[in-house]
Amino acid sequence: MTTPQLDQIQSPDDLRALDRKQLKEVASQLREFVLQSVSRTGGHLSSNLGTVELTIALHYVLNTPDDRLVWDVGHQSYPHKILTGRREAMAQLRQFGGISGFPKRSESPYDAFGTAHSSTSISAVLGMAVAARNQGLDRQHVAVIGDGAMTAGMAFEALNNAGVTPGINLLVVLNDNDMSISPPVGALNHYLARLLSGRFYAAAKNMGRAVLQHVPPVLELARRFEGHAKGMVSPATLFEELGFNYVGPIDGHDLDALIPTLENLRELGGLQFLHVVTRKGQGYKLAEADPVLYHGPGKFDPSIGIQKPATPGRQTFTQVFGRWLCDMAEADNRLIGITPAMREGSGMVEFHKRFPQRYFDVGIAEQHAVTFAAGLACDGLKPVVAIYSTFLQRAYDQFIHDVALQNLDVTFALDRAGLVGADGATHAGNFDIAFLRCVPNIVVATPSDENEARLLLNTCYQHPGPASVRYPRGAGCGAQVTADLETVPVGKARVLREGKRLAILGFGTLVQPALQAAEDLDATVVDMRFVKPLDTQLLDELASSYEAFVTVEEGAIMGGAGSAVLEHFSAHGIERPVLQLGLPDQFIDHGEQSALLKLHGLDAQGLKASILARFPDLSAVQSPVRPFSVASA
Repeated sequence: MTTPQLDQIQSPDDLRALDRKQLKEVASQLREFVLQSVSRTGGHLSSNLGTVELTIALHYVLNTPDDRLVWDVGHQSYPHKILTGRREAMAQLRQFGGISGFPKRSESPYDAFGTAHSSTSISAVLGMAVAARNQGLDRQHVAVIGDGAMTAGMAFEALNNAGVTPGINLLVVLNDNDMSISPPVGALNHYLARLLSGRFYAAAKNMGRAVLQHVPPVLELARRFEGHAKGMVSPATLFEELGFNYVGPIDGHDLDALIPTLENLRELGGLQFLHVVTRKGQGYKLAEADPVLYHGPGKFDPSIGIQKPATPGRQTFTQVFGRWLCDMAEADNRLIGITPAMREGSGMVEFHKRFPQRYFDVGIAEQHAVTFAAGLACDGLKPVVAIYSTFLQRAYDQFIHDVALQNLDVTFALDRAGLVGADGATHAGNFDIAFLRCVPNIVVATPSDENEARLLLNTCYQHPGPASVRYPRGAGCGAQVTADLETVPVGKARVLREGKRLAILGFGTLVQPALQAAEDLDATVVDMRFVKPLDTQLLDELASSYEAFVTVEEGAIMGGAGSAVLEHFSAHGIERPVLQLGLPDQFIDHGEQSALLKLHGLDAQGLKASILARFPDLSAVQSPVRPFSVASA
């Protein structure tokens, strides 16, 4: 792949030094570079192919990094990274020690704000704009926000606040590609679609090109065009009512339209809202045809495209959940499935197809998703909220006040619990055990394999109150999954291996490496199944028979499952040493999941090494009075 023009660009200063006529060739080379790079490393593809011209136009017009540019959501920022000095680093994209797949302040001065969760950009640039105003600085502040991210209430909270904030320069660019991650939903999307329909859009776009190419007969002519075009296309638009000067829609792949428009808006200053229309997967026919498939692919051959594996791999936990959801819905017509814009990621495609009247994608609106579920539960339905662990953090207040406080029957299926690999710290589900177990009324279940996931989903769904089941990204150990809907007693653990002197208490999928480590240590291994409620009867039995304990969890040690065990021992005067193994008090960067687990000592060898380091000679600890037996549990 030869990219001679792109190779000359080490920073946006180099881009701005080019003649505008050269930019189309730069765009062609940049798009090809994105395609080739992502095909080698994996990552987000469709969204980045769609932002090539927009990225070029923004950096060409703005004085970045002094002007602040924030991408929302950040997975559309690969062209931005390439143009800001990280072209060579793309070879290590999302790999351990390499650059992030999202904007990251510590990575580059051009990354004005870290954006991996959506709908935060307008709030962030509003803060930056106020800071510039109060410090007497003249700079522009731009938020590029996807249409899917505009479904979140936070975006409108920021627009509402900005509309009454005087003396600031703030441009919101709505990147409307008619596609978030899943198909777009909601009244706002329908509203935007109406704006783009038929002759109105075509007439406004053509008129905009004709007028904006006349630079600089500027303000009066622009105002006349503006009033006429807006009156024709979108009278009294929502964004104007919020205090913004609305411009668009314009073609987001047309540099001859984008650059003059951005130049005019920069000159005008104040509160501006630019609506651009782009296409996900632009320039790569396979991604254009199926932008969902090419949203976040692994490595593939661009000349062939993504191929299905010849032999299917092991079931992922997400697939186990999707099949369980359909089976339980077949058995119980009260079940309602809810997702905040993650139908594919949460394994709900088949459920949507089979039970469309019981499927709700609420958009990127996690707070609403949880309270909506609470309302359903109030009137006798049984909602299941399928949500990533990291995204439940965004609805914590609603989880506490609207569900747990009222003890409502809502089941939370927490996907991506623990480390998530290439998506890194922003998407890791490291904290849900700690922030859930401190809330009254909640059941917190941690399945150790795929069959346990189904079993505990059954159990938590049948529990008449709030309950959560956390499971990791990817496949488990390959356990055979039964097809029934049986349950187990809430809070009841199971002993998997009986050994001597040392008991390892496993929470979740780290039970599997714990079993391997226990073979060399001749330790007992318990699959605790539940963090809350704990099987305290079993813990008391074990405490009378074992000299020391190890807790193992793929979650934050601070406040986690091990802390729950220590709290029980402390409250009941049980004096036994407990080694807590889990994720440290730090944000863990991106990398392969297995490599990150090994790095933090959570593979079988790491567990064994930590245990021997803490208990080099278990004989030094007083022996209990009698041996433990599985029968006594």
